[in-house]
Amino acid sequence: MIVSELKKLSELKRCYVKRQFDISPETTMVLAEIEEQKSLVKTYVIMRKKMELQQKVKDFEIASLKQKLESLNNQNRLTEKRLNQSGPLYVLDNLHLSGLSPNHFVTVLRHAVKSIRSFVRLLIDEMKSADWDVDAAASAIEPGVVYGRPDHKCFAFESFVCREMFDGFQFPDFSLPNESLPERRRLRQVFFEWFMELKSSKVKDHLAQKPRSTFAKFCRVKYSRLIHPRMEMAFFGNTSDRNLVSAGEFPETTFFAQFAEMAKRVWLLHCLAFSFQPEGTIFQVSKGSRFSEVYMETIAEEEAFNTTEYDPRVAFTVVPGFKLGKTVVQCQVYLLNNSRSR
Repeated sequence: MIVSELKKLSELKRCYVKRQFDISPETTMVLAEIEEQKSLVKTYVIMRKKMELQQKVKDFEIASLKQKLESLNNQNRLTEKRLNQSGPLYVLDNLHLSGLSPNHFVTVLRHAVKSIRSFVRLLIDEMKSADWDVDAAASAIEPGVVYGRPDHKCFAFESFVCREMFDGFQFPDFSLPNESLPERRRLRQVFFEWFMELKSSKVKDHLAQKPRSTFAKFCRVKYSRLIHPRMEMAFFGNTSDRNLVSAGEFPETTFFAQFAEMAKRVWLLHCLAFSFQPEGTIFQVSKGSRFSEVYMETIAEEEAFNTTEYDPRVAFTVVPGFKLGKTVVQCQVYLLNNSRSR
């Protein structure tokens, strides 16, 4: 009897372990449905956790983009503030044609050069962002030049921008196509009036109010020559600015705003040059020219040299020079230093 009971217990245990109880079909279906629901719940839990993680990532991206947008807005505000500042030109507010002197011209020239260098920095930054080979670009502008320091290559870009922006400076119409000028006897007075009017204006407002002015044409022509379509496409992925300029309009981008400010200062210098009697003239020196302290100054401060040790020569002109009567405003040059050329 004991053996029989033990056999029954063993059989029950075996059935329990192997789940071989006699379960009805209805119960089996219910149990299967329960298992299916458990599986679905697990799936939903996993999906919920995944979605929560994705939401956290999205929230982080949104916060990061908001921070970046705020930073860009701050930069734009600072840029706009700089562009709207009259800078040192406020000292010319009470200037009269009869009191014009070379010192006034030098003040405006320094203002123009500062703006050119600011635009060149922007240009180089855009090149780097577009993965351009800046070194190769500098070598293409000024071939064969050995620079004292890597950052001196920016002078090649300054030279390029100056050549384009000052091309035609010696002509009253700045070589602008189909541009009519006032009669010769009134030319000096008209240029001075243009200078005083534009000097006190914000360039954006001036272009909006006078889109067909000579200065507006100057901006369109110089932008089209300075900024190649492939360059603009590489920088921004389109040629929207160029298309607007070609259509006689003016883009509201930071890049064009900085260009327009530079163009304004070069145009002011041109107007002031033709306000002198006789009018101011422009000059530059060619590569290999012997350095002369009368007509030139070196643009790199560390290029201080002893003229008794070697005969310094010009690698290229960066900023042109000017003559106002008997006054010479030196051009700025980069030198072919013998110690770098050996």
